[in-house]
Amino acid sequence: MKHAGAQALDQLEPLLAQVRALGGLKEASRGVFYRKGRAFLHFHEDPAGLFADLRGAADPDFVRMEVTEAAGRAALIAAVSERL
Repeated sequence: MKHAGAQALDQLEPLLAQVRALGGLKEASRGVFYRKGRAFLHFHEDPAGLFADLRGAADPDFVRMEVTEAAGRAALIAAVSERL
């Protein structure tokens, strides 16, 4: 699964704007967010759709979430908000 390219990030722009509005994150490059100097959130694309990798709450590993559809995007915003 490759990191999301410009075209995929264009599709995710409304979601990226929501993440930016939450505050507490630094966007190192488009769609790659850090929290307290540590990688926190980034996006991938593959034939199955668009995905977000979000650092786990209690686990140092990333949790992969589907963000192709509105329900997945809402779940991501809720999870990011919870971790902030």
